[in-house]
Amino acid sequence: MTFSKLTCPLFASLLFVSVLPVALPVAAQQPPPAVSTPAPPSQQIKLDVVVDTKSGEPVTNLGRQDFTILVNKSPRPMTSFRALTSHDEPVKVIILIDAVNTPYELVAAVRNATESFLKRNGGALSNPTAIAVLTESGVDFQNAFSTNGMALSDDLEHRLIGLRLITQASQFSDSDRLKICIDALHQLAVFASSLPSRKIILWISPGFPLISGPAYASLTPKAEREIFRDVNYFSGVLRQNKITMYDIDPFGTSQSMFSENYYQNFVKGVARFEDAQLADLSVQVLSAQTGGLALVSDNDIPEQIAKCLLDADSWYEISFDPPPSDKPNEYHRIEIKLAQPGLVARTRNGYYSNPFAADAAH
Repeated sequence: MTFSKLTCPLFASLLFVSVLPVALPVAAQQPPPAVSTPAPPSQQIKLDVVVDTKSGEPVTNLGRQDFTILVNKSPRPMTSFRALTSHDEPVKVIILIDAVNTPYELVAAVRNATESFLKRNGGALSNPTAIAVLTESGVDFQNAFSTNGMALSDDLEHRLIGLRLITQASQFSDSDRLKICIDALHQLAVFASSLPSRKIILWISPGFPLISGPAYASLTPKAEREIFRDVNYFSGVLRQNKITMYDIDPFGTSQSMFSENYYQNFVKGVARFEDAQLADLSVQVLSAQTGGLALVSDNDIPEQIAKCLLDADSWYEISFDPPPSDKPNEYHRIEIKLAQPGLVARTRNGYYSNPFAADAAH
């Protein structure tokens, strides 16, 4: 199926007037988007935590005593702990091929590499998997979840991925592509939220245009506020619905080191709306913030997919009661400390308390 056109917060329409001198006529014809609002958060904060060695090998034999939760650098009591595997809780996987940000000549190679992964082990996939393609028309999601990789590969091979009207030569290309990507994030977040248990969204893409930094015009306060609302929204909806993002860059090491790593300037989280930047909404940043991976150093796509999906084999589910907070939209940083040296824990790096309370009338 093709996702219906779900609307996203107002920043998408503000993007053209706050960053660029004029808007494209096509964008001007779109109806005003509505503001998305996440479901009210539950009191308890629940985390899916993956633990690896520094070389990337999963660690599955830890107990409750091996973990310490820090919120804003202060320890919080753990209210529940479970060591889980995919047999206990099947993880649904969405593999998305990004034909908007990936150069057209590379899309075919990405498709072939994805098919190669799907055909491994005779097509026997460990997790229910679905394939999506992002084009300028939105997210095309035509098949149901399946563990039959051969059938998924055949479907993908016959999927039409057409030429794009948006080109690298267009002076509006960065903003056009970013708007399509944020719309797609909303579509996927809403869809994945309707599914039970844990979900992984694996986005094969060089990443979103970051459109942030000294080379770009300053954002208006209104645009900053709308971006902050979207940042707040994704933080809540992805956490509450157990959705983890991953980004695989098909360029691998052929990208410049600066391009590869610039997104890391935005991973820490946004505490104030006036600090919000468009890069805070990128798939690279969301991947790091949700405890996933942003893989930029290797273009062996089948191996990179397999590396990401190791996180679906085993993990730890940990919960805690958040500290009291009366402030609206207050950002709280989460850290997981491990008793054993040489191990790395990955999970969500923060959450917002009382989301949007200050903006109810905005």
